[in-house]
Amino acid sequence: MAPPPTAAAAAARCYPQVLRMGLRPAPWSPLPFASRVATTPLRVPPLRFSLSPVPKSITSPSSSHIPVRSLFTGIVEEVGRVRRIGPPSTPPGGGGGDAPGVDLEVETKNLLAGTQLGDSVAVDGTCLTVAAIDAAASTLTFGVAPETLRCTSLGERVTGDDVNLERALTPASRMGGHFVQGHVDGTGEIAAFRPEGDSIWVTVRAPPEILRLLVPKGFVSVDGTSLTVVNVNEEEGWFDFMLVRYTQDNVVLPKKKVGDKVNLEADILGKYVVKLLAGRMEATSKAES
Repeated sequence: MAPPPTAAAAAARCYPQVLRMGLRPAPWSPLPFASRVATTPLRVPPLRFSLSPVPKSITSPSSSHIPVRSLFTGIVEEVGRVRRIGPPSTPPGGGGGDAPGVDLEVETKNLLAGTQLGDSVAVDGTCLTVAAIDAAASTLTFGVAPETLRCTSLGERVTGDDVNLERALTPASRMGGHFVQGHVDGTGEIAAFRPEGDSIWVTVRAPPEILRLLVPKGFVSVDGTSLTVVNVNEEEGWFDFMLVRYTQDNVVLPKKKVGDKVNLEADILGKYVVKLLAGRMEATSKAES
């Protein structure tokens, strides 16, 4: 299996604009946390990140909308464990080449019941399709495409890693989080953790194309977990949120380290607002010219 691409290569592949940004992190400096008592500006080293390609149907006001085939809430059902990640046992004909996809086999205790081949499951916030079910081994296997490996953190998973799992909504499901599509917008990087009481502040560096879609008190999906944004600093390139005790005990994020990648998906409603405003501004500009 070919080694995963570097963060810079993945970023350049997934979103050309990042070539104009510094991808090499600057020397580390202390990270003051965003809080109401902070008195010094936050200085965050440049981000190492990747972004998913933006479909034409998002950037072009005249094109049709993207159908939502699966929908999640960002309420993690279970923390599974990677049993195996590697080349498919039966390579598909006509595919592969120098950058083949991989099979991701995940152990699960609770998701086997009612799950069928072809169902959608969010794995660390990435919508994947169930390709195989082994009831005896309590595992689900997903095929992960090369583009998904480039634009998410799944390519960095190894055997034994924990991953967040959530099955797609059904008509009878409760909507406990927010609308999560499992279409990762890109990756961010954990900048720091800081405990406060029994909660934890988490600061994440993120690219500007994602930060401009985030607002205080709005939603963001981090590794498939629905979270409430507290502060956003577009100039310094970060946002933060808090994890309450229950969330800490039921998701993977607290087990990660500073510098680890996380999958980010901004609220779909914010994306539609940006698209509508862009169309209105373009129409106004043409009318004035």
